[in-house]
Amino acid sequence: MDATQLQGLIGTLAVLGMLALVVLPAIVGVVHDRRIDRQLQRAAQERRATQERQAAPSHRVARPA
Repeated sequence: MDATQLQGLIGTLAVLGMLALVVLPAIVGVVHDRRIDRQLQRAAQERRATQERQAAPSHRVARPA
């Protein structure tokens, strides 16, 4: 490997390193947003289930005669 090839390799690695530094925060942000979205969806499902349980009449309530 001569000097020209070595310089090309170093330049390529430098560009890939800078690309990783630019892209990595975006990837971390997307992963974070998806985690928050899953938490919000789970909370909404739990809230709906709680409302359905409260709205449904209990089977332990005595029926009028």
